[in-house]
Amino acid sequence: MGTQMSAAKRNVITDEMKRVAKDEDVTTNWLMSKISTGSIIIPNNNMRNQKIHNVGIGKGLKTKVNVNIGTSTLKNNINDEIAKAKIAVKYHADTIMDLSDGGDVASIRRMLLKVAPITFGTVPIYESYSYGVKKFKDPLLIDEDNFMNAFENNIKDGVDYTTIHAGITNNIAKRILKVRRYGGIVSKGGTITAAWMLKYNKENPYITYYDHILELANKYDVTLSLGDALRPGSILDSHDELQIQEMINVSRLTKRAHNKNVQVMVEGPGHVPLNEVKANVVLAKSLIGNVPYYVLGPLVTDIASGYDHIASAIGAAISSGEGVDLLCYITPSEHLALPSIKEVKDGLIAYRIAAHVGDLVKLRAKAIKWDLEMTKARRTLDWEKQLALSIDPENAMRIHNRDYGNHTRNNLPCTMCGGACVYIMLPEQRKYTKNDESLT
Repeated sequence: MGTQMSAAKRNVITDEMKRVAKDEDVTTNWLMSKISTGSIIIPNNNMRNQKIHNVGIGKGLKTKVNVNIGTSTLKNNINDEIAKAKIAVKYHADTIMDLSDGGDVASIRRMLLKVAPITFGTVPIYESYSYGVKKFKDPLLIDEDNFMNAFENNIKDGVDYTTIHAGITNNIAKRILKVRRYGGIVSKGGTITAAWMLKYNKENPYITYYDHILELANKYDVTLSLGDALRPGSILDSHDELQIQEMINVSRLTKRAHNKNVQVMVEGPGHVPLNEVKANVVLAKSLIGNVPYYVLGPLVTDIASGYDHIASAIGAAISSGEGVDLLCYITPSEHLALPSIKEVKDGLIAYRIAAHVGDLVKLRAKAIKWDLEMTKARRTLDWEKQLALSIDPENAMRIHNRDYGNHTRNNLPCTMCGGACVYIMLPEQRKYTKNDESLT
């Protein structure tokens, strides 16, 4: 079958390329040329046995948002996770990741795949961890085969992309014990991999068997999301030597993947102070090139517990504007608990706003159209259109109608300004002309 990248290199336009080109309002030839160089990816496992909404991720396209869900070892309710997946789809997540490490993770993955017909990712090391706990009562008793078996199990189930922590080497793992880190290692997958290497004094299996991983990824057209095992878990650790060493390794692994026609995106932090957010994107892109960059947050402060979706959306908006291609959302429960269904929605909405804010910088001519339509609706007191254009129409309608009952009141003000509404006091302002569009 080949991969999206190999098809692009042969000048073959796939059905997935046609769908993405239509969604993004770009030509298929332009899109194909970007996929051939790896600057745009379309994650699309050829084993996925359902029709999904494919998205393109990369330079020149709208910023995408990922939602993380999944069970933990302390809370394992598959019905909750199914409800979260449905909420993610309803409120327009572009991709979803199952991070389950509690319960029957393989069964959970398959159930979530069925209810989430969007681009789907996983972290196979969590399955290895779960296997070690069940089989040996100790996750570190797994061997290299367990690493690889989990990876293959995930991609055969049809996941479109997988996070593998292939940038952390045995030598870097040994440095972890010597380099001062305020937050330590906060990546679960990175910690499992590092602890395993230190226990056996062996190289990272994802490095040892990287060529085989590329063979499998090519066979199933699975996108590799090269994980940042050493992302900073505190703004005090941002851009330390461990993080940079891993990033350099990942850039080399990316080139090897492209040589095998395997699509790649690179993961980034994490916790980054506001003044370093732009620098992080610039540094990453200078190392990895125009490969899609996928960041968690970043959180710009460590003290926003309960409101981390807001603190991180600030960093996400700046990152998007500077060129980040995929944002991994953070919910209000980050650092506190497994997110509730409502918190999944709250995190997703915050990040969709952040993504759009960034697109207003890097794709202004396209992104501004939404804001222009909202401005016209507000200027003319067209409440039906205002509510429909809101990023969360249901919530906007709930707030607006709570003082008026369940109906809109076009041409009348809301209760914020009442009779002092500028469009009531100066009705001449409500006139809209085409000339106003020149302001965009």
